[in-house]
Amino acid sequence: MKIEVRDNPAALQYEVSVDGEPAGVIRYTLGGDVVTLVHTEVEPKYEGHGVGAALVKGALDDLRARGKKIVPLCEYVLAYLERHDEYRDLVQE
Repeated sequence: MKIEVRDNPAALQYEVSVDGEPAGVIRYTLGGDVVTLVHTEVEPKYEGHGVGAALVKGALDDLRARGKKIVPLCEYVLAYLERHDEYRDLVQE
């Protein structure tokens, strides 16, 4: 399974594909250097296969590389952050 994550700034979302097929998104809003992660969706056929985690990790890695902070409103992103302390520094105080 080839999983790819990319930012689609025109649509204000990170998109994940599996073997070239759309598999999910994280919708976000922008406010300066702060990105609010609002909602994560994964296509039902990819649930339970690590696609959602790959999507969140890819988005967080991209945001870190761009020097952004996050406000995690999405429950899935919040749960991911609870399991991955290495991303806690991205959360806006």
